[in-house]
Amino acid sequence: MELEALLSIYEGDECFKGISSSSFQFRIGDLDDTKAFILDVTWPETYPETSPEITLDSFFNNKISAETKQLILSKLEEQVEANLGTAMMYTLFEWAKENKVELMENHKAVVIAVTTSIGDGNTAKKKERKEQLTKSQKRKIVNKTDHKGVLPRGWDWIDVVKLSRTGGRDDE
Repeated sequence: MELEALLSIYEGDECFKGISSSSFQFRIGDLDDTKAFILDVTWPETYPETSPEITLDSFFNNKISAETKQLILSKLEEQVEANLGTAMMYTLFEWAKENKVELMENHKAVVIAVTTSIGDGNTAKKKERKEQLTKSQKRKIVNKTDHKGVLPRGWDWIDVVKLSRTGGRDDE
C-alpha cells in the first residue's frame, strides 16, 4: 500500500527513484545545489515494524564529509524511531526536505585530489608526429634534389618565358 502511495505521490518527480519494490533513492535539494544529498532507503521484510535501512553511500554524496553524513543519519534515525510501526517514507522524505538547511549547516565540501604518475615520475609530453609521406611523394622529393638532399638553385623560380607566352600585356 505504501509503495503504491509513494509511486503515485512522486510520479514524475525527478527527486524520487524506485530502484526495486523495496529500495528507493530520494534526492534532497536540486542537482546544482552544493548542499544536496541522496538518501538510499531499503525496506526490510518486517517493515514498518522495523526501521528501514537508510544510507548516504551513493556517488552523489562523495562531496559530503563523514561527520555531516553521520549527523544526517542520526537525525533521520530519530524520526524513524518516532514513526516506527507506521508507513513513514513520505514523512521522512518531507521532513528531510524541510530540514535540509539544519542537516547541512556544518557541511564542508570534501575535496578529492587525484594525482597520477607515469613511470619514473616524468611528465608525459605529447610527441609531435611527422607527416607520413607516400612512396611517390618521397620519390618526387628525391628527384628534385641532388644526391646530398639539397634543392638546385632556382628550383622554385618562375619561368619568365612561359609567362610572356601565356599572357601578360598585349603588344599591339
